[in-house]
Amino acid sequence: MTTLWRWTRRALLALVLAVVAYQLWLLGHVVWWKWMPPSGTSFMSLRLDELNAKAPDAELHYRWVPYDKISVHLKRAVVAAEDDKFVDHEGFDWEGIQKAIEKNQKKGKTVAGGSTISQQLAKNLFLSPTKSYFRKAEEAVITVMIEALWDKRRILEVYLNVVEWGNGVFGCEAAAQRYYRVSAAQLTPPQAARLAVMLPNPRKYEKSFGPRLAAHAARIQGRMQNAELP
Repeated sequence: MTTLWRWTRRALLALVLAVVAYQLWLLGHVVWWKWMPPSGTSFMSLRLDELNAKAPDAELHYRWVPYDKISVHLKRAVVAAEDDKFVDHEGFDWEGIQKAIEKNQKKGKTVAGGSTISQQLAKNLFLSPTKSYFRKAEEAVITVMIEALWDKRRILEVYLNVVEWGNGVFGCEAAAQRYYRVSAAQLTPPQAARLAVMLPNPRKYEKSFGPRLAAHAARIQGRMQNAELP
């Protein structure tokens, strides 16, 4: 019994050390990306693997552009569509989460997430689209790291540069070129609004942008002028 307990303690200690090491690895990347553009993300790796399974020579479309080279219309559209309290919260919109829970309970299924831009960025950088309590917990930890070490301007800059905007399309520059043949700096208000409403399901909406989504884009365009930016 003594031997079993000793091995159990060793296994638990090893597990704790592994968890701590992983958190330190995450923290190291968050610190590095405070100044340096990410060369890739977890979502990019996942999508590239999916593309390569069908076409071995497939590549992602991704090119980093600095904050000042991104259309202010796109910044306002994304904040209006995804997280209208972005500049005020510290990573979590508790009111939005509560509303999402109530909406999901009413519908009997998940129809709203309540995730902030910071939470979405944490997931995109390090995690996967799969849903689990562990992933949500890890997402929360990474969100706290990002909010503690980056300012809001940096969070929005990185988010707009790495978020998925279609099959193999990542970041605002690739999206602007893919859908409108212009740079991210040249996006107009209508174009920005349409890109913003694609974010919840970009690979679906790049194939089908129907009347309901167009109406939603029009509503977002109407709210853009009130979106507060960092």
